[in-house]
Amino acid sequence: MSGIRILLVDDHPVVRAGLRAMLADFPGVKVVAEAADGDAALAELGRLHTLGEPVELVLMDLQMGAGMDGVTATRKIKAGEAGTPSPPVLILTTYDTDADILAAVEAGASGYMLKDAPPEQIRQAVMSAAAGQTALAPEVAARLMGRIRNPSPALSGREVELLELLATGLGNRAMAKQLFISEATVKTHLVHIYSKLGVDNRTAAIAVATQRRIIRGH
Repeated sequence: MSGIRILLVDDHPVVRAGLRAMLADFPGVKVVAEAADGDAALAELGRLHTLGEPVELVLMDLQMGAGMDGVTATRKIKAGEAGTPSPPVLILTTYDTDADILAAVEAGASGYMLKDAPPEQIRQAVMSAAAGQTALAPEVAARLMGRIRNPSPALSGREVELLELLATGLGNRAMAKQLFISEATVKTHLVHIYSKLGVDNRTAAIAVATQRRIIRGH
């Protein structure tokens, strides 16, 4: 048995080496290629497909320096932009905010795991994702379930996206331009965000969202 053919995508060579060594201990798994960012990942998928050695699972980091990030790469892979049938994508990252999780799931990721998870947990996630099943770290599953069960109004995906931009210091006009919506729509979203977070200004919204791990700290 050759094993599940994996493309490992992470911008840190030392991290890739550590992950490759860990995966080598998993029966039924084989790392066939590595990439340092999303662009390189798409190129590797196409190259291996041309050689008749298709990838069966992509293990994807989220942040990769100045290169294409993991969410964008996942979206392109699932859209077939690599010019190949789209393999499942399992996110393996250090980030566990609502913004990151929702973006990855919406992009089409089959699973979301954290890098500090026990090896056996990661092995199970790899096997599940490769088999077409959903694979979520317990912490991630808990956060998603919390959004569903929480009686207080949950922020929508667009509101979380807007909060992320808000935290970078962008004004209403710049946010509207980036999201391809009107300034009036931005203002409406902000009113809803403030109401749901129980705040009345941008600074407080960012502070509460960061504290609740809805967005990353900036």
